[in-house]
Amino acid sequence: MKTSDISLSICSYTHVLEIISNKWTALVIYALEDGTIRYGEIKRRIEGISQKMLTQTLKQLERDGLVSRKVTPTVPPVVEYTLTPLGESLIPQLRMLKEWARTNYPQVKISREEYDIREEK
Repeated sequence: MKTSDISLSICSYTHVLEIISNKWTALVIYALEDGTIRYGEIKRRIEGISQKMLTQTLKQLERDGLVSRKVTPTVPPVVEYTLTPLGESLIPQLRMLKEWARTNYPQVKISREEYDIREEK
């Protein structure tokens, strides 16, 4: 039997899950998938994201090296975001996850409903 090291302190997989497990992270990456765009356009593309959450997510993605931020010193300043090559490398992985969700989420919903019915008894 194969054992895996899933120690929270040293497992790189655990650290990556911290990055991509936030729903806003994946949506921001998808919003940037077509190239450089401004902050306001990202906000328009992602339904339901607050300004605070978008700012936090972009800062974290920049810190993680997935997004680059460019400020053009005009009045008002123009702020643009672009996926880095590292960020672009996540796109195929997120697409696979999106496809898995599209294919399998109906079964997840059924399983949840069946579980809830069993637990009500």
